[in-house]
Parts: sequence; C-alpha cells; structure tokens
Amino acid sequence: MTIGEDEPDKRGRTGLHLTGLDLDRNPDIRVREVELLACDWYVLRATSYDRRRADGTWLTERRETYDRGNGATILLHDTEQRRVLLTRQFRYAAYVNGHPDGMLTEAAAGLLDEQDPETAVRRETVEETGVEVGEVTHLFDLFMSPGSVTERLHFFAAPYDSRSVDHRLHGVHAEGEDIELVELDFDAALQAIGTTITDAKTVILLQWAATSGPFAR
Repeated sequence: MTIGEDEPDKRGRTGLHLTGLDLDRNPDIRVREVELLACDWYVLRATSYDRRRADGTWLTERRETYDRGNGATILLHDTEQRRVLLTRQFRYAAYVNGHPDGMLTEAAAGLLDEQDPETAVRRETVEETGVEVGEVTHLFDLFMSPGSVTERLHFFAAPYDSRSVDHRLHGVHAEGEDIELVELDFDAALQAIGTTITDAKTVILLQWAATSGPFAR
C-alpha cells in the first residue's frame, strides 16, 4: 500500500500516480511513466515522457511537477479615491530565497479548493480583507511558473469602498493566517513595483489597471 496511490493521503486522495498518463492532446508528446514523489498536502510528481523534436527524432525527458491546485486573485480598486486594497503576509518561500523579511505585499488570492473561480475569489476576498464585493470582472487566466508548477491562476478585479475598510488583522485563524491590509494610492503602488511590491500576480494586476483597467489614462 502506497500513500496517495492506493492508500488515501491526508486529503483523502488516491490514484495520484495516474495523473497525465491519459494525455493525448499533443501527438508529439507520449507520457511513459508517472512517479509520485510526495503528497504531504500538495503533490510532487516526476513524469517521464517522449517528445518528438522539430527534426522528427524522439527524445525522452523526465520532469518534476508541483501540483498545488489552481487559484484565483483579485485587485480591489476604489477609482474615486484612486486607491487599491492589498494584503501583507509572511511567505517563507520568498524569505528563504532572499526577501528581507518574507512579508510580501500582494493582491488577495487563494486556491480554488474545488470551487469555481468566482466563488473562490469571493471567499478569499472576505477571508483576507473582510470586504464583500459586488460585481467582479474576470480578466484572464495565466500559468504563473509553467516550468515546474502546474497552477493556473484566474485573475479578477472589483471595486470596493475605501471608507468602509476594517483595518484589523484578517485571515483564517485556524490556518495560522495573520493578514494585514495595505491600502495604497494607485500611483504609489505602481512606483512600488520592484521594490516593496515584488509579487508577480500583484504586479500583473497593477499593470492591467494602469493600461486597460480602471486607472487607464
């Protein structure tokens, strides 16, 4: 019995070693074998496949993929006050890779957890900011790190009223979240890209807002 294959893992999943074996959408790719490396909470796999090169020859490759599920993110904007509402929380992956203190300023986001993207982004918005949004706009879906991470992120935007924001700590206490709210003048947020704002999804949302979104000139 192997955990994640024929024995349920912590999330009750089995058959995790089968993902990808049935892929046939690309005739130049033939999946040969999937090895389950870890399934503590998310899933790490090593997949061997044959790839037909441009000259017609076949090459066998082995790639690791990290499957944490798909997610959704949202930019909350107040066009009248020209502000955006972001969050600030500790991210160990950034901390261990050179970020000064691991405290990242980000747009609200989270995993879908088997919900549709709009439902999930509404849930995450309430959990992380305390804001219940009205109409949301779906912008686009992007693969954020396709070299090894399977996640596809669904991007949204929605207006909010900056006068009604509760600036206490937010997040799901049982999950150890202590999320600060960061309300910024939009132009200041743009200027912070690359210095105090270094999260990719947030940069993408801010640039969208400046070029074709609510703050486009």
